[in-house]
Amino acid sequence: MITPKRPDRCRPHLSLLALSLFAALNAHAQSTNAVAASSPDPQAETTTATAPKDLDRLMVVGQRATRVSNGATNLDLDIKDTPQSISVVSREQMRQFGADSLNDALRLATGIQVEQVSTNLTNFLSRGFEIKNTQIDGVGMPNGWGVVTNAMDAYGFDKVEVIRGANGLLTGVGNASGTINYVRKRPTNEAQGEAGVTVGSENRRRVQADYSTPFSADGTWAGRLVFAREKSDSYLRGFESDRTYLYGVVDGQVGENGTLAFGYSYQKADTRGGMWTALNFIATNGTQLSWPRSASTAQDWTYWNSTTKAAFAEYTHQLGDNWQAKLSYNDREYDHIAQLFMAYSPAGLDAATGTGLYGWAYRSPYETKAHIGDLTLHGHFDLMGQDQEAMFGVSAARSEGVDWYNPTDTTGPAFGPLPGFPYAGDVIAEPQWGAKQVYTTLNQRLVRVFGASRIAFTDRFKTILGFNWAQYQRDSTDIVGGRADNTDRNLAPYVGVTFNFTDTITGYANYSYIYQPQDQVDYDRRYLDPSKGSNYEVGIKGEWLDRRLLTTLALFKAKQEGLATFVGTRFMTGYAYNYYDPVGVESQGVELEISGRVGEYTQVQFGYTQLAMDGAEGDDTYPWVPRRTANLLLSTRLSGLPAISFGAGARWQSEAAKYEGYVTSRPVRQSGYTLLNAFAAWDIGKDLTLRVNASNLTDKKYIQSLYAIGYYGPPRTYAVSLDWRF
Repeated sequence: MITPKRPDRCRPHLSLLALSLFAALNAHAQSTNAVAASSPDPQAETTTATAPKDLDRLMVVGQRATRVSNGATNLDLDIKDTPQSISVVSREQMRQFGADSLNDALRLATGIQVEQVSTNLTNFLSRGFEIKNTQIDGVGMPNGWGVVTNAMDAYGFDKVEVIRGANGLLTGVGNASGTINYVRKRPTNEAQGEAGVTVGSENRRRVQADYSTPFSADGTWAGRLVFAREKSDSYLRGFESDRTYLYGVVDGQVGENGTLAFGYSYQKADTRGGMWTALNFIATNGTQLSWPRSASTAQDWTYWNSTTKAAFAEYTHQLGDNWQAKLSYNDREYDHIAQLFMAYSPAGLDAATGTGLYGWAYRSPYETKAHIGDLTLHGHFDLMGQDQEAMFGVSAARSEGVDWYNPTDTTGPAFGPLPGFPYAGDVIAEPQWGAKQVYTTLNQRLVRVFGASRIAFTDRFKTILGFNWAQYQRDSTDIVGGRADNTDRNLAPYVGVTFNFTDTITGYANYSYIYQPQDQVDYDRRYLDPSKGSNYEVGIKGEWLDRRLLTTLALFKAKQEGLATFVGTRFMTGYAYNYYDPVGVESQGVELEISGRVGEYTQVQFGYTQLAMDGAEGDDTYPWVPRRTANLLLSTRLSGLPAISFGAGARWQSEAAKYEGYVTSRPVRQSGYTLLNAFAAWDIGKDLTLRVNASNLTDKKYIQSLYAIGYYGPPRTYAVSLDWRF
């Protein structure tokens, strides 16, 4: 995939620096101001590097657009030379496999478990732990920024990077799971665009458009506008969704040494008939029950409507030939109003009648605002006859959240015994809701100072030394008059080393301290203390086939103390809340990833993860986490008929299990399973492509998440898309 830089808006010495890095690494290079975006053309799969005579219009294009990431260290490092495991989901992969939401995009990544705990809430897991940390364009976001609700649309992002393992260096806090870095689309050099339409199973309808154009004759300013709208029914009884997404960005040159970019995104996502929590699978006689795939406890009057708004601005200023400063600001507002219904079983269900469920209705308006400012200084210098690199930064973030609820009569039918399950429709009338009241407030502050330096002792041996000092403040109130006001400070080191055995094979090791504030509460509604621990990783990376193929083999070990672990739901008069216990958990394992091109037309990505977890419950700690997972993506074109492309994907996981909250006679079990996906595309003309996608080809029936006891995943589905490029 070509990623042309915007040379018209870059200082000449920036392009020369990028060119020198390209020559030194003989791999993908990028200019340090990173204001580029990928071309919408899905056929663009090869890249070159040229140096025109006019340096002001120098275009530097890397050989492999998805092998450079500064999301792990904020340094200019090729993925092969970064001492952590990194996977990249490209825009082209999202397009080919029909990944139109971030949930679907992350299902394409190695070692990531997408846990849809309900129809409107998703958790991402890596190496056995929940991913809490998020970056946007390499800038660490506040704790909780990355919570995914109503499946964020992926069309506004050029790629998604997953940095596995602890990464508190840039996010300010970190645990042993990893960090997700969402890389936004940016304007391109020339006017270009695309539009597409998709129809599919479950009455799915989607339209999308993406257009980028320069605003000035010399190309120093340009903008890009992205739009998507999707509506769909569902295999789940009564569930339907409607999502609208809009994103715009402008960037350009300011004076002789500066570049400015600013943008705004908006998503409105409405769902009706969504499930709150999950199905109940255990009978009173200890057997595991099976339900129709469409089974749902939701009522027709339930809904979850949300709005997400995000704005950003960033200014980059060149300081001489080798240093630059970057100032960025990100703002996010999220609100929803959710009217929900839960069905739970205190003692299991009657296997013959399906009775034994009790209800709980809840109406919850919610809103949160988050703001973060980030200033970094980054540059190169000579020492010991080697090119060295350093980065320093400060950031300040704050967020304010208010959670309301509408009281209702908890002695009514919605809170008592329910008819036998499964349901064909509404079985409980909507309660009468009172005026909304404040349930909880939560204000958070995070201030940090951080830095990292890549020290090259020789051409082959390099180290990365980093630190992150963070001050975390939290104050909150709740409905019963409880109040929390605490401040915590932490200094976390980061150490990484790399050694080039050959020009194409690199060994690495890293250590990172774990520090993760937590917003979960215990049985008595007291916030848990931050989780702390350590993370180690060693591995080897290699480039093959003229550096078109990258392989990574990693061994990892992490230990976390005081990690919030879900216990159950406590029901009070008029409200309910989930409570957690702090536990010590240890995770260790091995990961293998192979990604790149193995022929003129063939792209491959294969990943395998195997882990062991140990804690208070021994080997049974976190049994809902599959101990082995694998994924495969393969795409190619016919050499004799290049207008035809096709591919296949597979995801496999081993057995998982989980005890239902109140039933301890036996756990719910999901045996290991494989999901197969495929696509075929026909380039009808130079600018028109028809694509067919199929998911769950074998129509496998499975419980898609046991994180909090889930529900069945979707059956075999199809989608047909028509894309027009202009």
